[in-house]
Amino acid sequence: MGGKEKIFVEVGGTPILDRIMDRIAHQVDRMVVNANGDAARFNSSGLTIIPDLPDDTETPLAGLHAAFHWAKTHDFEALLTVPSDTPFLPRDLVAKLAAARKEAVIAASGGQEHYLTGLWAVSLGDALDEAVRSTPLVRVKDWAKQANAAIVAWPDEPFDPFFNVNTPEDLAEAQGIEAEFAP
Repeated sequence: MGGKEKIFVEVGGTPILDRIMDRIAHQVDRMVVNANGDAARFNSSGLTIIPDLPDDTETPLAGLHAAFHWAKTHDFEALLTVPSDTPFLPRDLVAKLAAARKEAVIAASGGQEHYLTGLWAVSLGDALDEAVRSTPLVRVKDWAKQANAAIVAWPDEPFDPFFNVNTPEDLAEAQGIEAEFAP
């Protein structure tokens, strides 16, 4: 992506971070970003930046673990997680995930589970702590299965709302989706 972090790449002239904030802000009480390194790069967002916990491995599960700790210390009951490279998240994401009425719920589309897009009961945090300490658990997928996560599916037509931008080709496709559908 030309050395640029995916969260700052622009789709339709808007950074993915801003697109995510626009789609999620009305669905949650507070937004934070899990990121390591210099938090100053997020200053313009006004968001709280939470780094991985010091003893965690460098995996997406470490980010989820840090988010659980942050949510627990701030007295939240639930935690929504989304990856930083998904510019077309559904505007009804929380409502549909919450309707499953489970402690752990992940999104799916096109027959594929999106383990980083989930709604989690913060009460699962102690079980996640134990799992991280006692098992070689490193993938969010493994934790979601251990937590018996329910799956809520979205249609992937006319475009996948969980489309993620990982390559220049993905970015070109995202620009096309934006130009055609203006989601």
